[in-house]
Amino acid sequence: MPSLSTELHYLEITELATLIRTRQLSPVAVTRAQLDRIAAVDGALDSYALVTADIALAQAEAAEAEIAAGLYRGALHGVPIAVKDLCWTKGIPTAAGMPIHQGHCPAEDATVVRRLKKAGAVLLGKLQLTEGAYSDHHPLITPPKNPWNADYWPGISSSGPGSATAAGLCYGSLASDTGGSIRWPSAANGVTGLKPGWGRVSRHGVFELAASMDHVGPMARSVADAAALLAIIAGGDPKDPTAVPGSAPDYAAAIGQGIQCVRIGVDAEWNSADVDPAIQEVLSEAIGIFRSLGAHIVDVVFPDVTQAVADWVPTCSVEAACAHQATYPERKDEYGVVLASVIEAGGTLSGIDFQKLLLRRLNFRGRVATLFSTVDLLLTPVHPFAPLSLDAIQTLGEQPDLILKLQRYTCPFNLTGNPTITLPGGFSERGLPIGFQLIAGQLDESMLIRAGVAFQSKTSWHRRHPLI
Repeated sequence: MPSLSTELHYLEITELATLIRTRQLSPVAVTRAQLDRIAAVDGALDSYALVTADIALAQAEAAEAEIAAGLYRGALHGVPIAVKDLCWTKGIPTAAGMPIHQGHCPAEDATVVRRLKKAGAVLLGKLQLTEGAYSDHHPLITPPKNPWNADYWPGISSSGPGSATAAGLCYGSLASDTGGSIRWPSAANGVTGLKPGWGRVSRHGVFELAASMDHVGPMARSVADAAALLAIIAGGDPKDPTAVPGSAPDYAAAIGQGIQCVRIGVDAEWNSADVDPAIQEVLSEAIGIFRSLGAHIVDVVFPDVTQAVADWVPTCSVEAACAHQATYPERKDEYGVVLASVIEAGGTLSGIDFQKLLLRRLNFRGRVATLFSTVDLLLTPVHPFAPLSLDAIQTLGEQPDLILKLQRYTCPFNLTGNPTITLPGGFSERGLPIGFQLIAGQLDESMLIRAGVAFQSKTSWHRRHPLI
């Protein structure tokens, strides 16, 4: 029987679930250990906006009683999870990284939170994020730290989920991604992040940034864990008509299928143009591993993303201006400069110019769909440079070309809605994690899970943890 050692917090959900189901570990003891670790470690990381210790212990006690009575609900029963603080939690503040909302206690749970509770998961608390899930933290908020090195970028906007998941402060987390916000923190913190296809997961009760590009998905320590979380939160929702009707696919069935003869597209020129050697080395090694697993590597030419990347900001600006109408400009002075500026920009775009954005987006989406008629997956970087220091990130506003490089491989797939998965694939010379990305056809998360599990069966990058 495993003891509550310092390594308990780095168990994968799939491992912990077996120990809880067989009653080798108690949900209450595991939850207490997690709360103790948060108390000991998070003062240096600031990944949590709010810790719900009393609620977590009550849920753990209920889970323990149910399991003892033979009422086992599944893989998340009794497992401590945390959610990004833009998911509504009934009676618990949901601030979305904004001091303006610190006193907001929703009257209901977000659909994804309600589904976690129904599965018997234990809610440890709410994880910090950038203001309104855009690109910068509010000046009054202390940004989360990267547990591998506090001088380096933890990613945006799901900085809290990335930091907490990597540091063993939760066994998995829910996050959101509008332009790269699951993928950047996953890569920066060395965890697995799954951005489902748009519509696969209900957005009801999730604070909105840009409705047509917002995706809700899991961050975890392995693909199998991410699949277990996605299986719970995915599926149709009467409260969100944009969610794809019906039940979620059987993601567990995809885990053992392998990738024999799966076609993985690689645009060698796009993946190497102005891309750091360290990133190219990770991609090359990943390609070799996929080939050894039986996948067919297919040379492709991905549609040019220059215009799509340029169009992401104005598209986001208009949708953000719509999302913030209730408080902006009436409470403009309570906003940070970065989010305020994007909302202002959205309010000035003409209807004709926005229609041009929509038409270009449809065109790009069609060209990407055509590409996926020839391959099952696409392999790309998450971003083209090795992990950035905080000093470098602070100059982003003065380097528009660097911003465009950061978005090159992420925001196009928010415009199209394709599902993606970010996998740890190596480390930089300074010991910082490097991730890479797989993209699948529309709503084909099962293919991502197949490929990701196969990759992680042959590698151990996802099992490396920061010394914290």
